[in-house]
Amino acid sequence: MKSKFLRVLLAVAATLTFSALAQTGSAATPSSPAASSSTPASSAPATPPPSTGKVGTINIQDAIFGSNEGQRDMQTLQKKFEPKQAELKTQNDELEGLKKQLSTQQDKLNDEALANLKKQIEGKQKTFDRSVQDAQEEVGNQQQDIASRILSKLAPLVVKYAQDNGYTLIVDTSKPWPQSPVLWWNPDAVDITKNVVEAYNVQSGVAAPAPSAPGASAKPAAPRSPAGTGAAKPAVPKPSDSPK
Repeated sequence: MKSKFLRVLLAVAATLTFSALAQTGSAATPSSPAASSSTPASSAPATPPPSTGKVGTINIQDAIFGSNEGQRDMQTLQKKFEPKQAELKTQNDELEGLKKQLSTQQDKLNDEALANLKKQIEGKQKTFDRSVQDAQEEVGNQQQDIASRILSKLAPLVVKYAQDNGYTLIVDTSKPWPQSPVLWWNPDAVDITKNVVEAYNVQSGVAAPAPSAPGASAKPAAPRSPAGTGAAKPAVPKPSDSPK
């Protein structure tokens, strides 16, 4: 299940954070007021054109949730949500059982029994749908908290890595084209995600978590090519269709 809102949140947060850090890191030292007032603008030496530097890409979502810290926190969230997931599955199974009963016995029930069964299904359907929505919002909010917390520590590292390695532009490729202006890139040539994650793992001191159980991946899938990305929430049963 993919969270479009999370991708928007990360894009906005990354833009604001990186912009502030870049402005701070690249701000020129101002000249003294006396020199500014006494030297005509025309006599100041011409500013040399900016040198051509390297352009790099980073999938900031992969970097966040691919880090040891991100994987650890997502596994913790997955385990925390397991009881709720089991509860939703029980509700869903009960609801499906009633729908099956309606489908197989509706011709045999009298009007009163049929109306009571339909009313029971509709009530349980509404309760189940609300429970699923609440669970999705709860998981989404906690996932956003994880992403925002890690991003606040990861962003300065990205800026430092770019400055230390001669990059003049780093582009986030978390979102696919056309949501992102990046149509294509060569990860082997320009992508710095792996290097940043390795550096962040050293900085954070968080050990690599144990692999999740099969079928319970805690790391959101986020392919590097423009084929669609998004942070996955721990799965919840899909809301069933209301009885016709």
